[in-house]
Amino acid sequence: MSGENENGVSEEAEFPPGGGADDIEALKAEIEALKDRSLRALAEAENVRKRAERERDELRQYGIAKFARDVLSIADNLARALAAYPPEARENAGDAMKAVIDGVEATSRELQAVLARHGVKLIEAEGARFDPHLHQAIAEVPAAGKAPGTVVHVVQSGYTINDRLLRPAMVTVARAEGAPKPGGNGAGGNLDTSA
Repeated sequence: MSGENENGVSEEAEFPPGGGADDIEALKAEIEALKDRSLRALAEAENVRKRAERERDELRQYGIAKFARDVLSIADNLARALAAYPPEARENAGDAMKAVIDGVEATSRELQAVLARHGVKLIEAEGARFDPHLHQAIAEVPAAGKAPGTVVHVVQSGYTINDRLLRPAMVTVARAEGAPKPGGNGAGGNLDTSA
């Protein structure tokens, strides 16, 4: 009677009849191929897990980007409302108008605080060096006393969300002294082609 190993399989079943060296080498090669496939499957599963974690983290950080972009128009309108009523007019305003202005200012501050809590931050652009990654230049303007390439005026505020650009700041930029005006001949006028 033939013996059985610890797994309950007969010893004759472990090796094919004839038990040649070629058969053993073929089995060893098959074992190596199966190990390789197993390791590759484990690595792929780990990559899928890491990718899912990364996508989950990005969704948590940047999932509100579309909503935040829509809310920025509200922040723009509040800023325009406040800019339309200059400080000297506020001094002469009646109590009711001062209360309205105070309410608009409080609403604007609260909106900025809510945006900041969700990772949306205002880009401080005025007076900064022009950065094409954060700013969108809409015009070059002469600006005495300002270095060329300095942001002179912010037309529309820009925002980032967790270190990513949400919306660039639309700005005017200081032009170098003596630089030709766009579309001009360098002297500020149009080229005369009638000669």
